[in-house]
Amino acid sequence: MAASYPVNLLGLDRPALEAYLAAMGERAFRAQQIFPWLHQRGVRDFAAMSNISKALAARLAESAVVAVPEMAAEHLSDDGTRKWILRLADGNAIETVFIPEAERATLCISSQVGCALDCAFCATAKQGFNRNLTASEIVGQVWFAEHRLRAERGASERVISNVVFMGMGEPLLNMKEVGPAIHVLLDDLGYGLSRRRVTVSTAGVVPALDRLHEVAPVSLAVSLHAPDDALRDRLVPLNQKYPIAELLAACRRYVAHDARRRVTFEYAMLAGVNDSVAQARALARLLRTVPAKINLIPFNPFPGTSFERSADAVIDRFRDTLLAAGLVTVTRRTRGDSIRAACGQLAGVVKERVRRVVPIHAS
Repeated sequence: MAASYPVNLLGLDRPALEAYLAAMGERAFRAQQIFPWLHQRGVRDFAAMSNISKALAARLAESAVVAVPEMAAEHLSDDGTRKWILRLADGNAIETVFIPEAERATLCISSQVGCALDCAFCATAKQGFNRNLTASEIVGQVWFAEHRLRAERGASERVISNVVFMGMGEPLLNMKEVGPAIHVLLDDLGYGLSRRRVTVSTAGVVPALDRLHEVAPVSLAVSLHAPDDALRDRLVPLNQKYPIAELLAACRRYVAHDARRRVTFEYAMLAGVNDSVAQARALARLLRTVPAKINLIPFNPFPGTSFERSADAVIDRFRDTLLAAGLVTVTRRTRGDSIRAACGQLAGVVKERVRRVVPIHAS
């Protein structure tokens, strides 16, 4: 039996769509027919789905929708980075960023409205937290960007090659919705992305790391930002619940079954805070037992912050120290900072904030 309210089909992975159709008395193969219409062709009108019956199209029109977040604003940077502010049905707004490069086209998507983790150097954290996004709102960002870009370019083939959960929010605190959304991204009848081209970034919700590996073992990025617990407690308050030793043990478990995999550790370079040579050496010792790639991120300032970006020479010295210790290390090129679309700058619009806390359990 169909639900009493419209179901947004964008939030259903293929097994869930099969179950939804089965409740309508339809056979499972109908999901294989409908899924590409939704995601690959971007069709929202059930009557336009030519390989399903008119009767099924009519029933879907009564019980389901294909609803996408509405664009409230668009900002284009000189470097080609594009930021969309997307309005949700409840009036909240999230930010989604498209980063084109020669060898890839990356979409940075949000998983929550705001963030509850209160990381000291992140603009999103200063907005507070409202709620988790639904799977349909997560997938809807990809749908919006992919089909808008295709329409602009007159393209029939996929534009977006990589998706990173590095926008607003902590993805592992929303696993109930992030998991199905990832399944849609990976599905060959959906967006057809490989696991290595979908990356989930986390501040270190340790219990959910094991769950992520079970549900969808995609690429993993960890926001580390400090080589010791004392400093990380200040920068990333979640560390007080899940300290570095527990986090690294979970990271080792995450990649244990594949010798080719590495965990990317993100490290924001904060002048005079975490950027000394001694701290680089401590970081090298810390990560020597983890298959790691270190991504140094020049800090991206935002209004009201007291932090400053490390000087280029300081970042280079930090990088060279890590390289000399045998760790794969790169400095991320800053993209989109002129439109506040760079790492740590996404803020969106949070209508109502709940009390900011360090959560204990992942949902």
